[in-house]
Amino acid sequence: MKFRPCIDIHNGKVKQIVGGSLLDLGNQADENFVSEKDGKFYAELYKKNGLSGGHIILLNPAGSEYYEKDVEQARGALDAYPGGLQIGGGMTAENAKRFLDMGASHVIVTSYVFKNGQIHYKNLNAIKDAVGKEHLVLDLSCRKKDGQYYVVTDRWQKYTDVILDRETLEHLADYCDEFLIHAVDVEGKASGIEKDLVKMIGDWDGIPVTYAGGVRNETDLSILREAGHGRLDVTIGSALDLFGGDMQFDKVLEYCD
Repeated sequence: MKFRPCIDIHNGKVKQIVGGSLLDLGNQADENFVSEKDGKFYAELYKKNGLSGGHIILLNPAGSEYYEKDVEQARGALDAYPGGLQIGGGMTAENAKRFLDMGASHVIVTSYVFKNGQIHYKNLNAIKDAVGKEHLVLDLSCRKKDGQYYVVTDRWQKYTDVILDRETLEHLADYCDEFLIHAVDVEGKASGIEKDLVKMIGDWDGIPVTYAGGVRNETDLSILREAGHGRLDVTIGSALDLFGGDMQFDKVLEYCD
């Protein structure tokens, strides 16, 4: 189990937010932590500790007054750690190469691929062709409804009709290098992980999967390690001391290593 670090950027600042609170209207979100440090600082820290495969997420939509400020924060991080970080938020077949040229190892995509509640294969194939399967991560972030997990899009505000299950993982693995899965209902709450979701994705043995959402202590890490058979990687945001939480960064690295 690898620790995958994160840099979440909203309104031009590195933040940790409550995932389900994010709104495009007024660029609003419930904030857990607003850093005085910039993206470059965190990227340099992750590089120093040999942490690769983490992700930068641009939380404002393209077209927002803050989107280019988010991009500038990301640029600083990618300059500091070229090839060490992935990036997501507003990625399309038209702009994805821009971010690879900035130094991202992969682009992370959800909303461009899931349109009108369905998998939009034209867009999926277009972005795969634009960057290559080896540079593409599909974000299958999800919320629970009627006992099942559904992929959500547009900064986690819209449900799709796509159920996240073993069959979906098997099918979409042909198009990408990795999956990133946020459990949106617990994202940013440090209230405990989504155990049912963790068990389902942990039992699947395919391309790399990173889980994010609700991790609050070493017990949660232990559950993730056991349920994921050591294959499932983890991201920790609000619970980490780097972002105002109680989990010590160095201790997390020791545990995951």
